Order: sequence, then C-alpha cells, then structure tokens
Amino acid sequence: MSKRFVALGDSFTEGVGDEDPTRPNGVRGWADRVAEQLTGVHYANLAVRGRLLGQVLREQLDPALRMKPDLVSLYAGGNDLMRPRVDIDELMRGYRAAVARFTAAGARVILFTGVDGVDDPVFRKMRGRVAIYNEHVRAIARDHEAVLVDMWAMRQLRDRRLWSDDRLHINALGHNEVAIAVLDGLGVDHPLETVRLAPALVADPRVRRAENVRWAREHVMPWVVRRLRGESSGDVVKPRRPELRPLA
Repeated sequence: MSKRFVALGDSFTEGVGDEDPTRPNGVRGWADRVAEQLTGVHYANLAVRGRLLGQVLREQLDPALRMKPDLVSLYAGGNDLMRPRVDIDELMRGYRAAVARFTAAGARVILFTGVDGVDDPVFRKMRGRVAIYNEHVRAIARDHEAVLVDMWAMRQLRDRRLWSDDRLHINALGHNEVAIAVLDGLGVDHPLETVRLAPALVADPRVRRAENVRWAREHVMPWVVRRLRGESSGDVVKPRRPELRPLA
C-alpha cells in the first residue's frame, strides 16, 4: 500500500467539523482517519478552509508534486459552486489537468463527487450545479483510473446529524463515513464502522423555523459579510501538515 500520501483541498479535507484540539488547526478529519489505517505511511495535508479550486491548484499542486506521492486525494470546487457566477466547464479544465499531472507522476488519485443536498432548503438550489460538477469528476476519474468516492450516492450524508451546526461541514460522524468510503475504495482492510442512528425525529415547524433563523444569524450572515469584504475563513490559516511525516 502507498507510503507517501498527500491530501489537497479545502475545509472538507482539512478536517473542519471534526474538532480535535490536540491536532494542528484543532481538527482531525477523514484524511487523518484514512492515514491512520495505512501501515507505515508518511502523510501530508495541504488543505486550507475557504479555498477556491483555482487557489488550491496554485498553492498546493506543485508542493504536492515535489513530495513525489504515490497516493493523492483532491477535492475542491465546492466554494466555487456557492458563488453567484461560476463557469463549471472552465473550472474543471484546470481540475482535469491537475489530475493528469499526478497520474503522469505515477500517483494513484482519489477524487470525490459533491454531496446531494436535496433534503436541505438552501443547498437544494445548488443541486444542478453540483450534478454538473459531479459528471465532470466522474469522467475525469474514469479517464485517469482514479478512485472515485461518490458522496452523491452516500445517502447517509443527507442526515443532518452527520453535519456540524453550520450545515456546511460534516462532523466527526460524517468524516468517519467518508474515511470508510475512501478505505473501501482503496481496498484497505480497516476496523472503522459506519454509524447506526435511530430514525430521525420530525421537528416541529416552529422549532425548525427558529433553528433556521439562528443558523442564518450565526453562520450565513458572517459568511456574507466576509464575501462583501473579500475575506475568507482561511485567510489566517496555514496547512496543518505541510510536510510528509509519519503520524504520531
């Protein structure tokens, strides 16, 4: 199995939502969980929250290639899809070129589709964009023989109990589900187990409206203010594992 694993991307791969104060940036995430199951692996995580796809490629691609990895994960573009205007076809041309560079260098690549937001009133509006993005990812994975983690088909990720309060990032339970899917895609035996939750309770409409108001106040408005100011949640964040090294 691979001995040099480099993870690239945004908050999803950095591990946001899976809090662990003992780790750099205070998060763990699916990539750490995967690396923990790869015997003798040296692991780097270059992902930074808030990054657009173009920023991920400009900032992380060349440093990752210099590490000569034999396993690479790449997920980015979700932040682009949330913007008012985005040319998905143009966006994915750079994505395809990056995957081609990794495979040409001999690395096995892990790619991800976006999650289906059909059950969320906000992200349902982005569903068409995500579907187009996903079709590009599937084609790129097929053409470059990449491992594809199809999060669109992972129905358990529609359960809001696997998401953080901000509704943007999966929590520890969600990161565990993604880690299982990655390890299964790689054909790696592991002891991780999927979460078994009781059926979700149907919330009272008044309670749901109150929760939506609180969520908008605590999470949406700060996001809008940052966008208006041209700021990002990752402006003062650095990659938490910028060099290949064994896990402690």
